[in-house]
Amino acid sequence: MPIRLKKLIGTILLILLVIVYSLIATTVAVARLGESSALVHFLFFLLTGLLWILPAMGIIKWLIIERKPKDGR
Repeated sequence: MPIRLKKLIGTILLILLVIVYSLIATTVAVARLGESSALVHFLFFLLTGLLWILPAMGIIKWLIIERKPKDGR
């Protein structure tokens, strides 16, 4: 796959990840944390604010890994 195409796909995937993840996290927070204390809110947003990094790391790792030629060189 050409590097430019791979970067375009990776960029689009990262943007979609951030948008979808933030919408899901906000929806869960509104539905479940309405009557919770400030500490619970803090812990929830701390966890969800860091958790999106894991799938983003997978996308970035895919972006930087180059395929080796199949001719054995």
